[in-house]
Amino acid sequence: MHRHADRSIDSRIDPRLDRILRRLVGWGVLAVLLLPAARGTTAWLGWMPLWLVAMPLSAWWALHRFALPERAAATRATGTRRRRGAQARPRPGARPVLARAA
Repeated sequence: MHRHADRSIDSRIDPRLDRILRRLVGWGVLAVLLLPAARGTTAWLGWMPLWLVAMPLSAWWALHRFALPERAAATRATGTRRRRGAQARPRPGARPVLARAA
């Protein structure tokens, strides 16, 4: 993504909501790291790290319209690197390897 496109997306983000979600993610990570009970499960909510870290983090990512980090976006734009050339051929006289039945 180009820099000028990032600015137009950032201008549409509500800074109050961004700040709230950032704080929720931070407090959730601290709770999971420091409180053993926050790493467990409850009958009502289920797995606590999901609700304390993963859900606020996914909401924050959605607020930023699922933007990828710069490096991942650059890799995705250029595609994966592939080797050029022919596929490997078996050597003449080599025996095929067969899988053994257990």
